[in-house]
Formats: sequence, structure tokens, C-alpha cells
Amino acid sequence: MKKTEFTIDSRDGITKLHAVKWEPEGEVKGVLQIVHGMAEYVERYEHAAKWFTDKGFVVTGLDMLGHGKSVPEGGTFGYYCEQDPATVVVRDVHRLKKTVQEQYPGKPYFIWGHSMGSFILRNYMFRYGTGIQGAIVCGTGTNPAAAVKFGLTLAAVQGLFLGSKHKAQMISNIAFGDPKKIPEGHKSDWLSTDPAETKKYDEDPLCGFVFTVNGYKTLFTLIDRINNKKLISGMPKDLPVFIISGSEDQVGNNGVGVKYVYDQYKALGMKNVEMKLYEGYRHEIHNEPIKEEVFTDMLDWMEKEITNR
Repeated sequence: MKKTEFTIDSRDGITKLHAVKWEPEGEVKGVLQIVHGMAEYVERYEHAAKWFTDKGFVVTGLDMLGHGKSVPEGGTFGYYCEQDPATVVVRDVHRLKKTVQEQYPGKPYFIWGHSMGSFILRNYMFRYGTGIQGAIVCGTGTNPAAAVKFGLTLAAVQGLFLGSKHKAQMISNIAFGDPKKIPEGHKSDWLSTDPAETKKYDEDPLCGFVFTVNGYKTLFTLIDRINNKKLISGMPKDLPVFIISGSEDQVGNNGVGVKYVYDQYKALGMKNVEMKLYEGYRHEIHNEPIKEEVFTDMLDWMEKEITNR
């Protein structure tokens, strides 16, 4: 596997985004782009990249605005940009996609979005979905429209009085609260059943930071848009979608919210939507003991879609 780090210009017009590309040694079957989640960064997925490059896929991704190595010196973690950040993050994903796709013309292109990255991907699908061969929606969920509107209002009020870069601990407490009781009882156990993985997360200085008011505005706007029936009805009906989650993922309301998204897409008339819940596992199924099963399912699904092109 060959790893290359590079930068691309964000659509905010200011920031150089840190990006990574992992390439296989042999023939390239296709490209898999990762959209990482909230308060993490793309190189946390390097073990997944190694697995998929061994199977012939180029893997790429970037650190979103306010995350990882895309935060400039003196910058603020969990802050995106002032002007329409929920659109900018989707356009940044698309800019990387166009950049990498040009390097592998004609190769099938898939995007895998996890957690907040799944919300970004679900926005991407109705904006740019005709240009990809499939979307893997991972660790997703749904939120009632009224709760999202309340979150947007709260973020607007706090931003007005405290500024957009204010660390929004109060909003974080309301939005996430304490994770529902998990036997181990540690802070990040909701992420994975593997204590070694949650320990790594807790000890990583680039993970788990509190979002700014602006960050929550971005998150709530992304969710508000995927609640908008007019917007999501614009998704290409023949776009293949694979929805995956742990059955004990609290972001997906232990499978209920995941099933809601699946049913929503089917009701929209989307012809090729599949879903799989991994019984007994939590939010980061790619960091669970069954991660190789998850990767194999993703690979089988992508290869099936390549064959069906």
C-alpha cells in the first residue's frame, strides 16, 4: 500500500484541507472515498484503507473543516466556516471526489460516510448522486424535525451572544446527554464493544473535542436538509445504497432510526437499497471485533455493483 498526503482547497475559500490517498500495489478495481464522523479524522480509518487496498481499491478521504490536520495553527477544532458551512462540507467532499476521480478515469467510485459523515453523504446523494456508483451509509440515524429546529434556534441564539466559535458544551449536553447505560460505564463505550478501541479514542488529542456553536449549526442544518422531502426526492432513484449499522448504535436509536432511513428511501422509489444491522455491536462497526465481516460485506456489495454496471 502506498500512502500519499496532500491538500485541496476548501470551498470556504480560505482553508487548505488535509487529504490522504492509499493506493494498492496492483490493479485498481475502484475507488472508495471515506467521509469521517464528528470529532475525529480520516487517518483513524487507515486500518480499513489497508484492508481495502489489499483487495484492489484506492481509498481516499480528507479531514473536514475543523478536524484533524485541516485545522490551521491557532485554529479552532469543531468550527467550520461562517458562510453556509453545511453546503461547504458537502462541496468539499465533491471537490476531493473530482480530484481523485480524474486520476482513475473510468473506475467505479463509491463513497462511505460514517456518523456525521453519513449525514454529509446523505446530503451529497441528492446534490451529486448521479456521479457515483454507490453510497455506503454507516452509523446513521434520524432526528425529529422539531428537535432539529430547536437545536438550530439554540445554536443561533448562542452564536448571537457568545460567538460562533464558542465551545457549545450546553448544546452538547442537550444533544447527546449521557449515553444510555452500557455495562462497562466508561465515557466512550457507546462507540465500540472493544475497550482497546474506546481507550485509543479517549487518549487521542484529535478526537472527542466539544463542537463550537458553528459546528452544531452545521450538524443540525445537514440533518434538517435530509428531513426535507423536497430535497431528498431529488436523489437518483437508481443510485445503489448500502445502509449498515450496529444494532446497539445509539445514534441510530438501536436500529430504529436506521430502519426509518431504509424505509424512507424505499418509499421515495429508490430501486437498489440494502440494509444490514450487526447484532450486538455499537456505533463504530469498523472498530468492532467483527470489522472484517463488515469490510467483507462492503467489498461484496461494491463488487456486485461493479458487476452490475
